[in-house]
Amino acid sequence: MSASLPVNPALPLWSDPARQQQFQHWLAPLTDRFGLQPATLTAAAADSGQRRYLRLQGAQQPFIIMDAPAATNVNDAFLRMARQMQDAALPGPEPLAHDLEHGFILLTDLGSTTLLTALQGDITVEDGFFDAHPGPRTDAWLRESLDLLLKWQQRIPTEGLVRYDRAFLQRELDIFTEWCVGAEHGVVWTAPQQAQWRGVCEALIGLALEQPFVAMHRDWMARNLMVLPDGQKLQGHSLAILDFQDTIAGPVGYDLISLLRDAYITWDEAQELDWAVRYWQAARAAGLPVHDDFGEFWRAAEWLGLQRHLKVMGIFCRLQHRDGKPIHIGEVPRFMAWANRVALRYGPLRPLIPLLETLGGAKLQQGYTF
Repeated sequence: MSASLPVNPALPLWSDPARQQQFQHWLAPLTDRFGLQPATLTAAAADSGQRRYLRLQGAQQPFIIMDAPAATNVNDAFLRMARQMQDAALPGPEPLAHDLEHGFILLTDLGSTTLLTALQGDITVEDGFFDAHPGPRTDAWLRESLDLLLKWQQRIPTEGLVRYDRAFLQRELDIFTEWCVGAEHGVVWTAPQQAQWRGVCEALIGLALEQPFVAMHRDWMARNLMVLPDGQKLQGHSLAILDFQDTIAGPVGYDLISLLRDAYITWDEAQELDWAVRYWQAARAAGLPVHDDFGEFWRAAEWLGLQRHLKVMGIFCRLQHRDGKPIHIGEVPRFMAWANRVALRYGPLRPLIPLLETLGGAKLQQGYTF
């Protein structure tokens, strides 16, 4: 069989002819094996990193190809976690073939509807920053997301995982100061302000390191959960898990707060607490290492969420200034408002408030409407 496969010339699939040739050479021997139809190749999705997904029809079913150049992606970690998920009966894409040298992976197709897309069609939003209210299907989806998270935390072992240690946490916080404070806002904090920042960092890092550790997905949010098509089930679930290659060992409340304070949806706080209590009760019943007092558990989750939101603001600004991808920069004021709300509640975090005020001006004040 020829190593050259037809690709629809109308589709702007490849900007690098050499990479296109590598792909065609890899795909050629797989065509008969999986009944692939190369002429049907289309772009399926892309993320904010150096990774994208292509869809390819087969004789009986569609397939997904992850195009993840090896120089900028941890594809071996993706395959390792995918296999662990299979062994643990957790729903996710199944790797069928791969080329680690160049960064191509053939996967089962879980459809094209993320939980984020499904939720956005089911919720009502009263405010640009807060107060998204669930629609008729939202509560069921979120409860299933929490059930799936509990199974993930019970079944994925922490042995062999990178730990969320002090240096790791500080590197993430440094993304905020470099790219959000410096690159986006052009602010240089004074020596007293830098001392305030170090104090906030120490409080956040100290609390994170005090928490019991479990397998931590790091991005357990609606964009990384798929709603399976046509009422299908996988491992008993109508949702499946994506983007798991960055799993590490980290604090037990981190993935919960990632879901409840999603990068793209802000729930009414009473609704947040309802889901959080349900998770906490189920986690205690399952023997997961959550605090016996819900108030203490939720305090830790809020602090973990603040550390995460600071990091994410830095990443969104880095995407704009370093990578030329302004796709998420409009979310930063909402994250600023979130950070301010949490900092106001806890004395050790209040020094963050005047630091955020140096960045937001009028835009930040709009985010304080709660």
